[in-house]
Amino acid sequence: MKTSLILAATLAAAASACTNSANEKNDTLEWIQLFNGKDINDWTVKISKHEVGENYANTFRVEDGFMKVRYDGYTDFDKQYGHIHYNTPYSAYLLRVEYRFTGEQVPGGEGWAWRNSGAMLHGQDPKTMLKDQDFPISIEGQLLGGDGTNERTTSNLCTPGTNVVMEIDGEVFTPHCINSSSKTYHGDQWVTAEFLVLADSVVHHILEGDTVITYYKPQIGGGGVSNHDPAVKEDGKLLKSGYISLQSESHPIDFRKVELLDLEPYMQDQGKLQQVLERLKSEKR
Repeated sequence: MKTSLILAATLAAAASACTNSANEKNDTLEWIQLFNGKDINDWTVKISKHEVGENYANTFRVEDGFMKVRYDGYTDFDKQYGHIHYNTPYSAYLLRVEYRFTGEQVPGGEGWAWRNSGAMLHGQDPKTMLKDQDFPISIEGQLLGGDGTNERTTSNLCTPGTNVVMEIDGEVFTPHCINSSSKTYHGDQWVTAEFLVLADSVVHHILEGDTVITYYKPQIGGGGVSNHDPAVKEDGKLLKSGYISLQSESHPIDFRKVELLDLEPYMQDQGKLQQVLERLKSEKR
């Protein structure tokens, strides 16, 4: 509990980390470009109703320097939920994703999936997903677009096959989704969503320098995932690490940047971790 309190305080002090990078003369923090702007060779596709590695209908592709999710090869979405997983798992990191919704939803997409995607954190290995599994067991940073009129927050929390704790001393939170405090992003504008993840301790969702939702102790449990291998769903197991993936839920979306700052080397030194987060806060990219 003491460690969680320290981390929570540290993260509160660094809530605007998402808009900045970090450099020092003798200790440069290197951002890892998960998406290289050229190809998706470092990623593994898993689409429901298809085997792992099958990029059905070229759903995930690279065009114009963007990673795109497209459905021009579909006649009907038919609940073929898809995810593209980065091949290296991570434990503690700051993830930055720049995205925009575009175009029209594919026929057969659910109403709730209109302008809906997500960044999945601490996800299961895609190789352990069964053919008909809909979502990876993971923590989802839900990405939503507005309809031009109504309020609709983004960077929400959803929990396919997982649970979290919403307060340090709180009980396990079991509802599938909870809204963030973000504003609404209408139209096809680019949005930067960031996720500050410190193993199984605490996670912040950050937009435009503001923390819009915080939770603790991500763990396996609950519902929200179907057709999975029961042996993989070890309810109650804390999620200290896992795979990052981006979602295909029936609405076209572009990603122009997916980058990560690995914080794992600093997790055993709270003083150093705080220094790194303060540098992220103070130095512009």
